[in-house]
Amino acid sequence: MSDTHSNDKTPKFSRILLKLSGEALAGGKGMGIDASVLDQMSLSIAHLCGLGVQVGIVVGGGNLYRGSTLQKEGLVGRVTGDQMGMLATVMNGLAMRDALERRNIKCRLMSAMKIGEMCETYSTRNAIRYLKQGEVCIFVAGTGNPFFTTDTAACLRGIEIEASLILKATKVDGIYDKDPSLYDDAIKYDSLTFDKALEEKLGVMDMTAIALCREHNVPLCVFDMNKPNALLNVVMGENEGTKVYH
Repeated sequence: MSDTHSNDKTPKFSRILLKLSGEALAGGKGMGIDASVLDQMSLSIAHLCGLGVQVGIVVGGGNLYRGSTLQKEGLVGRVTGDQMGMLATVMNGLAMRDALERRNIKCRLMSAMKIGEMCETYSTRNAIRYLKQGEVCIFVAGTGNPFFTTDTAACLRGIEIEASLILKATKVDGIYDKDPSLYDDAIKYDSLTFDKALEEKLGVMDMTAIALCREHNVPLCVFDMNKPNALLNVVMGENEGTKVYH
């Protein structure tokens, strides 16, 4: 993972998969979609497209629906709860698509579930073709199956579209040995291996997602989406966030 000098205008990664959590889209509001965050995210993604980077996006849905409460109260089962969460990701994807299209970025909204006219059904071959044409692909409805998180969906889609890097946008600037919001002495990792992330259960992503990336040797980067130019810095190969690789 060699560094690239900031005066080198060539992106280090030509095709990426960006995971945006529902929490990230909510910004300071906690729930719902923060318009200013959506606007800033779309600007950052448009900047990458302008540099010729091919961008796939997986969005979460936790800002619109959290199934755990209903499940704990016995009102819905796990499968139904997960399906409701998948639909929440579709709403976030629709918002992201429109935000990008307002910046004249061509987008495709691709769903793991058949949803009729709102999105086309996901196909790896079509997604790669769209990416090569310079279109942003937004992947929604997770994997289409219950019991799998959107982190796992992000790693799965990243591997399928042959992305050279999977990025996870969060509210913190990388991975720490413990929760930095609770412990002042938390230490940030600049880089670590998949094995270490799994062994120490550092909460980078869920175990299935990390194991997928390790098996297919696709590096991860965890970074702060709210930090100016952070996404650009990662793609240019600069020292930003925490890298996870073999």
